[in-house]
Amino acid sequence: MSPAPPVSPLPPAPPVSHLASTVERGSFSLARCSCGWSGPARRSRDRARTDAASHQAAD
Repeated sequence: MSPAPPVSPLPPAPPVSHLASTVERGSFSLARCSCGWSGPARRSRDRARTDAASHQAAD
């Protein structure tokens, strides 16, 4: 019986990152993240994008 070929170790798992984006809900826009976080509803899309960027930077 021949020896089994060596098994290479699994590569390290990539770090969990936050993928935040904005979604429209009627006349409001809000930031959402893949981790489940949700920002406040904003009338300003720019403010919602800023909320999303701030959440990602806090990671």
